[in-house]
Amino acid sequence: METYQLVTVLGPTASGKTAFAAALAGLLDAEIISGDSRQVYRFMDIGTGKDMADYVLNGKTIPCHLIDICPPGYKYSVFEYQRDFFKAYESIHARGKLPVLCGGTGMYIEAVLRGYKLPDVPPNPALRRSLQGRSPGELETILAGYRALHNKTDTDTAQRAVRAIEIEEYYRKEVPAASEFPPVRSLNIGIDIDRESRRRKITERLHARLAEGMIDEVRRLLDAGIAPEDLIYYGLEYKYLTLYLTGRLTYEVMVSQLEIAIHQFAKRQMTWFRGMERRGLTIHWINASLPADEKTAIVQSLLKTCNS
Repeated sequence: METYQLVTVLGPTASGKTAFAAALAGLLDAEIISGDSRQVYRFMDIGTGKDMADYVLNGKTIPCHLIDICPPGYKYSVFEYQRDFFKAYESIHARGKLPVLCGGTGMYIEAVLRGYKLPDVPPNPALRRSLQGRSPGELETILAGYRALHNKTDTDTAQRAVRAIEIEEYYRKEVPAASEFPPVRSLNIGIDIDRESRRRKITERLHARLAEGMIDEVRRLLDAGIAPEDLIYYGLEYKYLTLYLTGRLTYEVMVSQLEIAIHQFAKRQMTWFRGMERRGLTIHWINASLPADEKTAIVQSLLKTCNS
């Protein structure tokens, strides 16, 4: 039986996947590749949940790739992610290490695991003009009519929904073919957290991040000249905190709406992961409440079974 080329740790927001992936990487002497669509941006730390302290174990920092590689305000794409992932992946293998992919952006993860060919989709000004003024609900309905290739978990702003439609319209004419990147043989581990625990942790984490200085983080980005609409494009924390800082929401309404949006986002993440299973990817789900050593032991057992 072939050995695994990669271990993938995925799960919804607040499931504890980052800390677990770091612990696993430390045990396996592995390196982590981030699978998060927002952690690529510099200076966007608290709102994206980089939690860099999780990568320091017993005084040793676990190497982590594809974090802090783009300036804020840039619009990074899944096409760029696929290219950058394989650069990191091949570099890690060249050093004789095992890569551990960790994240919650389903499309990014599936794009590399399945080797999709994803062309660099150019802007479509005519399409954008035709969609101008459409409500988020209308845009979501339009997007739902396309085949499930784009990452709909991240379309919580009108701009991102329009971009998703733009990508799907391009794919309708330019069907993705065999990729230059081969599918990766990955042991896929899902962190399974029950709904009530997930909701509680999301709420606790949101208030902890607000206390940690998340508002000041967004204020610094605005003061540095990042356009409000560019921050709103990133969705979730950056959308709602920007709306608050620009006077469009009160603090209380901002917190309430942001909390609801994060809960909805986590639900969409799980929908995507279940779709990955329906599309033929095997995910071994591990209960999030298990102690870290039990979770790592399960993964080690799965790796040993394959490699024996």
